[in-house]
Amino acid sequence: MKVDEEELITGLAKAYMLMHRRVNRAMTKQGASLARTKMLAFVRKSGGSARAADIADLFDLAPRTVTESLDSLERDQLIVRTSDPQDRRVKRLAITPLGESAIAATEPLRRELMAEICAVLSETDRAQLHDILSRLVASLSEPEDVVNCG
Repeated sequence: MKVDEEELITGLAKAYMLMHRRVNRAMTKQGASLARTKMLAFVRKSGGSARAADIADLFDLAPRTVTESLDSLERDQLIVRTSDPQDRRVKRLAITPLGESAIAATEPLRRELMAEICAVLSETDRAQLHDILSRLVASLSEPEDVVNCG
């Protein structure tokens, strides 16, 4: 069966959208926010080097949207902003112990949802999909791209 590029890309986009929707709904039912959790995970992985601009680039968000989200995370004491020692105009983001706790609280649900989503795939399917996605990401990535959203 020949599948054209349009069908492949549409199917990939639809699968992503449905996975995102399922995870977001499940997290909302638990009182968590997928968007906040993704942002916190990115800040944690950065080890204190993340900037608002990095988040805007990675998640393709408007700078104002990111600023508002970071303001909320900071108000809730989940992150802290500190001045960059080399450029005081730049603010670096770091996760707080409370932010770590927020991520830890969602981790069991996240793992459960990943297992549920992938349950339809055999080990062979998973290996093949991993290989295919790795090749797609490599072919689409620019050298400066950081494809690591947690």
